[in-house]
Amino acid sequence: MRNLLGPLGLSASGMSRQQKFIEVITRNIANADVTRTPDGGPYQRQVAVASFDPATGQPSINVRTDASPGRMVYDPGHPDADANGYVEYPNVDLANETVDLMIARRMHDANVSVFQAAKAMLRRALDI
Repeated sequence: MRNLLGPLGLSASGMSRQQKFIEVITRNIANADVTRTPDGGPYQRQVAVASFDPATGQPSINVRTDASPGRMVYDPGHPDADANGYVEYPNVDLANETVDLMIARRMHDANVSVFQAAKAMLRRALDI
């Protein structure tokens, strides 16, 4: 019976991982124009990194901060402008984030399809 449930668990795990990627990407998009955070400075892009724990045999998602510098925009009237009139905006590239979001959504949808197919096959097997 365990082998019959394997595809359900794998696809559910995949959906969960992709959901985490989607959450991180949407947070980046939502904060793409935040020039001042409670910690000071602009929002720093977050990156979800998939890894595998050899001790437990389980995949995991780690969220890391992208330390690359933000983009500098000349806007001397902005409250966060430096002495030269430049404002540092977050290191979030909306085009890249949008592409990453599309990829994560399609991977999530693929896992949903596998889950539904496995569930249908399991039902048919139980009917026999």
